[in-house]
Amino acid sequence: MMERKDFLVELGTEELPPKALKKLADAFTAGIVEGLQNEHLSHSAVHSYAAPRRLAVWVEALQTAQPDKQLERRGPAVQAAFDDNGLPTKAAQGFARSCGVQVEELETLETDKGSWLVHRGFEQGKGARELLPAIVQHALDKLPIPKRMRWGDLSAEFVRPVHWLVLLLGEEVIDTEILAVESGRETRGHRFHHPHAISINQPSEYAPLLETEGRVVADFEQRREAIRGQVQEAAVRLGGKAVIDASLLDEVTGMVEWPVAVAGSFDRRFLDVPAEALISAMKGHQKYFHVVDADDTLMPNFITVSNIDSKDISAVRDGNERVIRPRLADAEFFWHQDRKQSLAGYRDALKHVVFQKQLGTLFHKSERIAGLAGAIAEQLGAQRSEAERAGQLAKCDLMSEMVGEFPELQGTMGRYYAAHDGEPAEVVAAMDEQYMPRFAGDRLPANPVGQAVAIADKLDTLVGIFGIGQPPTGSKDPFALRRAALGVLRTLIEQRLELDLTNLIDESIAHYKTGGNAFDAKLDGQVFDFMMERLRVYYSDIGISVDVFEAVLAVRPTRPYDFDQRVRAVNAFRELAEAESLAAANKRASNILRQAREKGETFSDQVDSTLLQEQEEQVLAERIVKVGAAVKPELEKFDYSTALQQMAELRQPVDAFFDEVMVMAEDEGVRRNRLALLNSLRELFLRVADVSQLQG
Repeated sequence: MMERKDFLVELGTEELPPKALKKLADAFTAGIVEGLQNEHLSHSAVHSYAAPRRLAVWVEALQTAQPDKQLERRGPAVQAAFDDNGLPTKAAQGFARSCGVQVEELETLETDKGSWLVHRGFEQGKGARELLPAIVQHALDKLPIPKRMRWGDLSAEFVRPVHWLVLLLGEEVIDTEILAVESGRETRGHRFHHPHAISINQPSEYAPLLETEGRVVADFEQRREAIRGQVQEAAVRLGGKAVIDASLLDEVTGMVEWPVAVAGSFDRRFLDVPAEALISAMKGHQKYFHVVDADDTLMPNFITVSNIDSKDISAVRDGNERVIRPRLADAEFFWHQDRKQSLAGYRDALKHVVFQKQLGTLFHKSERIAGLAGAIAEQLGAQRSEAERAGQLAKCDLMSEMVGEFPELQGTMGRYYAAHDGEPAEVVAAMDEQYMPRFAGDRLPANPVGQAVAIADKLDTLVGIFGIGQPPTGSKDPFALRRAALGVLRTLIEQRLELDLTNLIDESIAHYKTGGNAFDAKLDGQVFDFMMERLRVYYSDIGISVDVFEAVLAVRPTRPYDFDQRVRAVNAFRELAEAESLAAANKRASNILRQAREKGETFSDQVDSTLLQEQEEQVLAERIVKVGAAVKPELEKFDYSTALQQMAELRQPVDAFFDEVMVMAEDEGVRRNRLALLNSLRELFLRVADVSQLQG
């Protein structure tokens, strides 16, 4: 049995970027595992570690050498390998030389196609000690680091300077040099609690020894959960509950090696400032967790996570309270300063901020948004004047000092300032809702004016950037057009808005043309197609297969909510027992009709009952008429599911028709009438979707 030993690699560095730490650790671990797999080195469990000053991987029971290989290499045919006197030809001699043997050492392989010279050999597997340095180096080279740095006069490049490298196979050090650092068995403890070397004798003791002796919790997940628990406990002691944002929790976990939660407070007067501004100051600048009461109202408290276990915790608390005070005072100042003029008072300032040099300023954009939002609001039964007002004010808070300091509060502060000015409630809500959804899974605008402005804002960006010929390419999407497209689609679908997307795009184009922009006439189709591609991703993400999406896209519905109803109906239809047969029949009918048209065949839109000769075609014609009449009211109600269930009843007569009736009959009248019958079948299903696109 092949020997197995644990393997440990740890790279010790200056503090790694906290927001990127988890991503770097996952990529490093994945790179090690991939490298082992590529070298055919089997192993047991793999453990990933990541702390501010280290990335590490512990692989259990790693095979200490590759398995040996039996090699077989085929050479020239025996007939070509020897001459008439039985002497080896140049072909045989050359093959033997390339294998490093004499011709006499080659064997013969008998096959159905003749006899061949063959060399059979044995290749001993390489040892893991020999392979592991290159595996580690390759994993480091592949890390997602946008910009690598050099330090000192070294040529090595990494995201931060590297100070030590642990590389153990079992109890033995693998001697090598990586990133200008020689490997060893010594790690380092906490920068303050234990700034000394710690010798690792074997990989399994790495994490326990670091924690007990070095005061470092090396496991990222363990450290994150410890922080979560400590923060929650601290909030309970304050009489509230901590709001733990996942991204902030990950960032804080990437900042500390030995977490200690410390609760602090601030002056109650600051609670007169909008809570979002205080929270932004605490989270963005200081990485604090905020605390709310039972009613989810912000409390004058915060919880920070220290990287040291101080003997004087009050000093740590006082220091953090001193630091946060001027941050909150700034927010308080901005709050009072911004309200010295109305939100509308910032409109002129928008004229001096470029949205995009070919598309004008933010003022121009707000005018276009206002016009488009007004038109959308009318379709939604809302006040056009309120939507236009909301569009005009939509970008004004970008000029406020608060948003200048805290950009993430755009829209939020607009809502506060609009309310302060006494703007109508719908306008106030629209200031914030215009940016919804801000991210995947975010809530959607709920009121019609907010929906109108949100759709108008995103469509204006989409149409404008496509209009100047700068659509997204590859991973580059500087104007976040993919997100904008999905935001519009989610709003239309999930809020059940009966709006036609092509009409909205045309309306947006019209507002650009009014402003003097001359866009390509094909622009509406380009934007629509781009949005349909985002819709494909949307359905893929919720588990609806591509063929269902393609079946609906084939009939090109232009109202996204209607599109969604069709998709869900087709998705349910494909689960019926009749679906596969009817999909195949539609595909067959489609092919027959296409080929007939290519040959110049013409046929009526109506089936002539007097030309129906076979019983099967008579029955099918009768059933199509009957089902068509039955589904008409369902289709008018957009109840596509019920309509498709009723169409499923056509399976038996359709199958019988194809089994017994020859469509391309010699008699021209009969033939064209049968083509008309197939066309009527296709047209019935196409009122919902092209089910011929469904895969079995």
